[in-house]
Amino acid sequence: MTDLRRLLRGIEVFAGDLPSFDPRDTPDEPAALFESWLLAAVRAGVREPHAMTLSTADAGGDPSARVLILKDVGPDGWQFASDAGSPKGRDLAKRPYAALTFYWPPLARQVRVRGPVGTADPELSAADFLARGAEARAEALLGRQSRPLADPAERDAAIGESLARVAADPGLVARGWTLYTVRPETVEFWQGDKARRHTRLVYERTTPGWRKHMLWP
Repeated sequence: MTDLRRLLRGIEVFAGDLPSFDPRDTPDEPAALFESWLLAAVRAGVREPHAMTLSTADAGGDPSARVLILKDVGPDGWQFASDAGSPKGRDLAKRPYAALTFYWPPLARQVRVRGPVGTADPELSAADFLARGAEARAEALLGRQSRPLADPAERDAAIGESLARVAADPGLVARGWTLYTVRPETVEFWQGDKARRHTRLVYERTTPGWRKHMLWP
């Protein structure tokens, strides 16, 4: 066994006291339960509890994943934002379907959301952009996400110039900025257990409404 493998095998998981989860005592739709779990993560002091992994696939079906920040959850679904010209934006233009994964280690909880993705009206996307901090807007206005960078100094200079544009015109909005909504077909709530008796509850969208059932660990 290599040193790294030995180290990884020796790291404790599910440390500390874990919350209980009774699937019989859950709401009829997943957004309410998600909000309850998210607020529990906030109260537990989990850092960036609104961070999530967004998984997409390109036109050929090759997957890609990255961590983003959740913007909101409502009747329509789970929201995030990005530039339509970014790799994830191009993926969603070709295949408007995505998966979201939330994981809160201190609580041994994760939530998995899957479904088709829609785009918001331009006015809502613009409002989301203007709610960002000045530096975040300055970076997004460059429209260069994921392009090769030769020198960090080039990046810093470009962002500095873009910050000046933001200061001169606070209402400036990046042309491709888009607010996306994942409209879930399935939402799974996973509660870890030290004895590996994990609890998994899945909500599935049906024509009459949401249907709930449990899964084996």
